[in-house]
Amino acid sequence: MNLISIFITALISENIILTKFLGICSFLGTSNKEKNAIGMGLSTTFVIIISTIITYLINKYILIPTNSEYLQTITFILVIACFVQITEIIIKRYFKDLYKSLGIYLPLITTNCAVFGIILTNISMKYDLITSLVYSLASSLGYIIVIYTFSLMREKIENNDIIKPLKGIPIALIIAGIMAIIFGRLSWFLIYFLHYLWLLQ
Repeated sequence: MNLISIFITALISENIILTKFLGICSFLGTSNKEKNAIGMGLSTTFVIIISTIITYLINKYILIPTNSEYLQTITFILVIACFVQITEIIIKRYFKDLYKSLGIYLPLITTNCAVFGIILTNISMKYDLITSLVYSLASSLGYIIVIYTFSLMREKIENNDIIKPLKGIPIALIIAGIMAIIFGRLSWFLIYFLHYLWLLQ
């Protein structure tokens, strides 16, 4: 039950974008088109999942035993940077159109605070490897759902008349705020519902 709660919470009520406001740069920069949103979401997810595993192992079996926790930040950033580079090479070779569309935002996954924030949360909460993966996967899926949904809305908005002061980022932020409210309410409903089912067992 604890893993389910963590999954739902990370996916919806504590969504990495809508409630923690991490990864806003890539969220606003690559959500202008559906294809870009999916590409960025999947790329970020790959980096998050792999980095979660590697950083957990490094932290548990190297940094903690040697009392070198002060090296966590630089170590984690290096790990993230390595997998971002691998991701960039793969996309550049096999998905050239997507590579051109994402532009500078692809290598900037290295400094995407959503990736780093998820890894630091796993460490600070002292999650084991399984829990860390559940939290990372849920956060990644939440990132994909939000950025993809947001891209669909932005594409639709661009084809409608919007008053000049709200065009561009202002209307985008208003929509993001509404999405945050909806996600927050939905998650509490799901958590109470699952808790009720658990009590019935």
